[in-house]
Order: sequence, then structure tokens, then C-alpha cells
Amino acid sequence: MKQKLIALLLTMVMAVTLLAGCGSSNSQEETTKAGEEAAEAAAEGEQFDETEVNLFIAASLEDAFKEIIPLYNETQPNVKITYNADSSGTLLTQIQNGFECDIFFSADTKQMNTLEEEGRVKDGQRKDLLENEIVVIAGKDNGTEVTGLSDLNKAKSIALADGSVPVGKYTRQALVNAGIIEAPEDGDLSKITTQDIMDTLGTEISECANVSKVKEAVKEGSCEVGTVYYTDAYSVIDDVDVLEHVSKDLTGEIIYPVGMITNDEADELQGAAALDFYNFIQSEEALAVFEKYLYKVCE
Repeated sequence: MKQKLIALLLTMVMAVTLLAGCGSSNSQEETTKAGEEAAEAAAEGEQFDETEVNLFIAASLEDAFKEIIPLYNETQPNVKITYNADSSGTLLTQIQNGFECDIFFSADTKQMNTLEEEGRVKDGQRKDLLENEIVVIAGKDNGTEVTGLSDLNKAKSIALADGSVPVGKYTRQALVNAGIIEAPEDGDLSKITTQDIMDTLGTEISECANVSKVKEAVKEGSCEVGTVYYTDAYSVIDDVDVLEHVSKDLTGEIIYPVGMITNDEADELQGAAALDFYNFIQSEEALAVFEKYLYKVCE
């Protein structure tokens, strides 16, 4: 009976979609409502037929989702969650270039705001969910003289994400607010190049494409210190030392928003499953995993 209910709801969605070509002014609202009803039925224990959801996540979220996805599949084994983990800036560009994405979870509000302005985020389906912080790390017991941002120039080598990557942007913001480097006249932090920072600090900097690569560079010892999210440092805490928790007064708030992305290639089943997983990400069960990885849930 339950399987028949969800099948009926999905059939209704398909029927409404067909009516869209006949001039129904409310077809979009009806399609959305039917999809939501199917997702609600799934939340009450219904299982979807086989489908795939495309999840784009900031690299710093990967470890948490390696636990969250199996938890979801305990009740929805037929929904394959395929995730793409990279810097939020890279993921934004991929979405803009037509990569198929159902859910986007960014490490910065800037990328999500851009997608909203472009009409790519579904109305009412965006949530500022998590908070993080920046830390300065060093390889475990590597003897560095660095104690934090204020004396980064003592390092022989630094791993730093580029300015298009949120962790790189937040680091540049902190360095500007601490009076260590100068801000561009227009305030665009992405214009502060790695070379600019090297010239100011007088030390070698290895530019990294995302926060995971910064973490690995410090963990493996190819760079003496680096700046990452606290959650990333926690994931390798046996291999690194946290030298400084950088104040929010310097970085500003670090907010992770999650949103449903308009995917014209998705059928009704995929759309309903994506909405169900989007809701699961905000459930107490999933939030407990994020908190385990030291994310703070936004109030």
C-alpha cells in the first residue's frame, strides 16, 4: 500500500508536467507541491524507486558526508547520492557551466547568493545551516616558530588556498583586518594574489586549489604551516598542531548555506528524492554528524 501511495504521487507529478504544455498557469506550483508530497511520503517511511541525486559540496564537508550518506541510505537504499567535493568557487563555475546538480552546499554565502541572483536556487529552498572558523596549523611537533597569523613570516613555507576559494578569502580578510597586508582599493579580496602575500611576508607560499589540499600539504610536511577550517584540522588532529583559532573579528562569520538547485535534466522521481535528501541534511540525525566534526549549527 505504501509503495502504491508514493507511486501514485509521482504519477500525479508527471501528469501535471504534461498539462504544462496546455497552458495551465499553476502547473509549476502544482508540480512543486506534488514533489513535496512525494518527499513527505518518503519521510514517513516510503522508499523511492532507483534514482540518483547529484550533490555538490565544499571540500571541507566531505568527511561528514561520508557518514551522512550511508545514514540516509539506511532508509532510502534505492537513492544513489553522487557527490562532487571541491572548492565552492569551482563548484559554482561548474553549475553555471551546466553541470548537473540537485543540491549545493557551499562554504561561503557568496556562491549561493550568486546562484540565487541568477535564478538557479529553488524558491524557499536555501538554508544557512552551519558555521565554521579558520585556524592556523602546523605539522605535528615540526618545531615551527610560528604561533599564528601575526608571525607567519617566520615560516619557511606556507600552504594557502587561492583567493577564489572561501578559506583563502577568509584568510586574506583576516590578514587585512590584522594589518598584515593591505586591501585592494575596491575591497575585492580575490585580487590579493599569492605573490602579493609572498612579497609582504617574505616567505615561500604554495598555492592550493581547495582546503583539503592545504590540509594535506601541512599534514605531509611539504609546507610548514597553513590555514584551514577547524573542522579540517580536527580530521587530521593526530598529524597537525592547531597554533591559533583566528577570531571572527578578523574573518567575519563563516556560514555554510545549502540549497536546492534547479536541474532541468531531473525527472520527477529524482527531484522528489533530492528534496527528501535536502530535508534529511537538516535533520537532527545529520546535524549530529556535523556537530561531531565540530561544525556549529546556525541558530
